[in-house]
Amino acid sequence: MAHKSKSALLGSPPSGVATLSKPLNRTHTTAQSLGALLKSARDIMRKDKGLNGDLDRLPMLTWIMFLKFLDDLELQREEEAKLAGKKFKPAIEPPYRWRDWAAKSDGITGDELLAFINNEETTLLSPGGGPPKRGAGLFRYLRTLTSSNGDDRRDVIATVFKGVDNRMKSGYLLRDVVNKIAGIHFTSSNELHTLGALYESMVREMRDAAGDSGEFYTPRPVVRLMVAVTDPRLGETVLDPAAGTGGFLVESYNHLARQVKTVADRKVLQEKSLFGCEPKPLPYLLCQMNLLLHGLDAPQIDPGNSLRHKLTDIGERDRVDVILTNPPFGGEEERGIQGNFPEDKQTAETALLFLQLIMRKLRKSGTGFQPVISAKETGKMPVPRYARAAVVVPNGTLFGDGVCARIKEELLKDFNLHTIVRLPNGVFAPYTSIPTNILFFDRSGPTREIWYYEQPLPEGRKNYTKTAPIQFEEFAPLVQWWGQSGPGTKREENDRAWKWDFRAAYDAAIAEAAPHWKRAEEERTRSRTLEQTAKEFSSNIEKLKHEIADDAKRLSRMEQLVSKRSQVLKQLQESERSARNEQAAGDAIYWPIYNLDRKNPRGKEDITHLPPEQLAESILTKERRIAEIVANVKNLLTTGAK
Repeated sequence: MAHKSKSALLGSPPSGVATLSKPLNRTHTTAQSLGALLKSARDIMRKDKGLNGDLDRLPMLTWIMFLKFLDDLELQREEEAKLAGKKFKPAIEPPYRWRDWAAKSDGITGDELLAFINNEETTLLSPGGGPPKRGAGLFRYLRTLTSSNGDDRRDVIATVFKGVDNRMKSGYLLRDVVNKIAGIHFTSSNELHTLGALYESMVREMRDAAGDSGEFYTPRPVVRLMVAVTDPRLGETVLDPAAGTGGFLVESYNHLARQVKTVADRKVLQEKSLFGCEPKPLPYLLCQMNLLLHGLDAPQIDPGNSLRHKLTDIGERDRVDVILTNPPFGGEEERGIQGNFPEDKQTAETALLFLQLIMRKLRKSGTGFQPVISAKETGKMPVPRYARAAVVVPNGTLFGDGVCARIKEELLKDFNLHTIVRLPNGVFAPYTSIPTNILFFDRSGPTREIWYYEQPLPEGRKNYTKTAPIQFEEFAPLVQWWGQSGPGTKREENDRAWKWDFRAAYDAAIAEAAPHWKRAEEERTRSRTLEQTAKEFSSNIEKLKHEIADDAKRLSRMEQLVSKRSQVLKQLQESERSARNEQAAGDAIYWPIYNLDRKNPRGKEDITHLPPEQLAESILTKERRIAEIVANVKNLLTTGAK
């Protein structure tokens, strides 16, 4: 049976999933009404001269809503504490609570409101009607909050507001916005549908306003799938190095919360389970708010760039058991960031840098055997759990060559890339039309075989859209097919699932490429010998140049050496060319095995998943065929006319 524990920042229930035993008498906020309120608030903000576009307006809306959410839920937990006969300690003291300065529609406004929020020191009104006094302004108060008695709630709020500013110039317009937000009542912290609508709307607005390449909202059904099949267990550490608004961490929290049975379990969930990284202030704030609202006491979100550390500096103590993420792709990282990666794997492509980071951050096998699923849980033999990852990647990662291929070579040699789920078109609409896949890999050893699963579109559909997105129920056949790895389980091929024997392809490629590489090395060795011989000829020629006067013998000797050197240099050029050709021949056999863009042998060819060169060749082939048909028709017509 679940136990009761200390209050979370916004109050989380004993089981780890936020619930409300007795709802407050407040209006339930629907997604539709929330959208209308946000639109009204944005319309008011457009009138303010201090805000320049949604990049300014969205952070404003976010911190205002954050304080409203916090106060709503603290009121809820305060009532629950009273019913339980317990003392409640608020995260924010009067007169800084929402109810003290924002709840009344005719409350402080204009310059007085701006002074209360912005100033280091201001005049504070007593909530009880006492005389005014001087004290810290709202933002200064929030930024200087510190936790005590092991309670991290205030530290979280201080971290959130260190990156927040009020840019509105009109205190009257700000009051109008506050009054609009006051109309949102989150009477239960698990109103996931409303929260989902809020965050999806916020992220869409953020991306559209900023134009950030490669950053978009991950549909909740995709997040749920990745968490469900990766199955984080209580006691394991879970990381999202590109946390965004926290979707993967929230879903992981809910997944782990269902495993809480004891006080010790609760402590592990709250303090040692979930970690993230998000460098941009707005999604960082959204991420914190998201996790807090779902019951995590003190989210451990790093506000820096995950890629800022040198890859070789990441040791075992920095590694985790589970990584779930949809890293940004399509963007480019600066040279300083690229320098943190191995020289032969440096690239500006953000997705490839994140893939290397994820590989480095997974705990190595040996420690990856803990914790172990018990036989009681599975009904089978105990199954060792290796460190593992589920990562969304663009289709280009599958067929990319060069640096991309070298990264995949490391992935397949050092990790078990056991499954690739090919997502259908439009899953990320309207944010991107780039075809995407989910890579699932672990630390159980090198890759031997790769399972592919092609998620189909619903019958009669050609694409997903913003108004008709993918649903989690559509993944039911995939989840059923997935099963559990370990003894006594077996996957089967079907119309959507197929297996590629990577190890057999690797062995065959090595066997075929090895003779070419061997000859290439022999030619390189011969080239080195010829190069040394040519240098010796050159040295002797230089000596003779100084000794020659009218000595015909020495002149003849020098001419012979020049001739021999020319022959050696020609042989050297031929040997180097031969070495390059043999190396290229071997590479042409070997590197294509790291093209993971494998097609469903039972499916129709999807032209959107073809690599660019294959796409171009496919078009040219079809055009040539059309030209042949047209020529044949002309010949027939000409013959018939005669």
